[in-house]
Amino acid sequence: MTASRTTESSLLTLGDGDTLHVCQDGPREAPVLLLIHGSASSARSWDALVPLLAAPGTHRVVRVDLLGHGGSDKPDDGRYAIPDQARRTGEVLDRLGAGRAVVVGHSSGGVTATALAEERPELVSGLVLVNTGPSLGAFIATGSGAPAQWPPSDEQIRQFASTGFSRPGYRVPDALLGEVRAMTPHSFTATMGATRAYLEERALPERLAVLGKPLLVLFGEDDRRWRSSSAADYHAVPGARVELLPGLGHSPILEDPPRVAGPLLDFAALHG
Repeated sequence: MTASRTTESSLLTLGDGDTLHVCQDGPREAPVLLLIHGSASSARSWDALVPLLAAPGTHRVVRVDLLGHGGSDKPDDGRYAIPDQARRTGEVLDRLGAGRAVVVGHSSGGVTATALAEERPELVSGLVLVNTGPSLGAFIATGSGAPAQWPPSDEQIRQFASTGFSRPGYRVPDALLGEVRAMTPHSFTATMGATRAYLEERALPERLAVLGKPLLVLFGEDDRRWRSSSAADYHAVPGARVELLPGLGHSPILEDPPRVAGPLLDFAALHG
């Protein structure tokens, strides 16, 4: 994976004392796309997609390593609940002076994106969820718990990550293996548990239906973690656009970035 050459990387210490790693690409005066990664990942998961979004100079692309991930703090006493992650993400936009954004979340990043729209609706002009399961009933993966040893071996991480990809011949980038290893056992289990707790409380379509935010759902049809037919549940959100991506799995942003960039940019042009 290769990030844009213009990527600006910084560390922001927030009001609660936690420090988050933030990446920015594109003109600072352009409409904002905020990209939120999934579990056991980081802002680097978007590296292949960012040049397609920022290269024309039409968007300011902001990426955040959520607490417990990537270059951000990983406190053992951290508040990893989804609303807390959303609050921090909103504070990042405030600190950057970014204003409103089209918010894009991959996998559990879509859960945080939903919470951001709940907690700070004035910051969200539209939502794009990429392979974000609508409810726990749609989860189909097995053996996706924490590795038995820490730090885990490459083989253990590849086994854990295997259900995250379905495109034939695709190999998980070594950089992403490192992102899993850089987590702590606590941040790994606590962030996974926080996503489960949020979905147990209420399904995402139910939450989104009352927010009135434009919604695009992209879903790799061969997802091996979340049942792809469950994407239809998002039609409960008035005006939602749901698009299945044949031949792709749980991580279209890595497996075939152009097929994600096309509909994402069309959506952002309407709602950015």
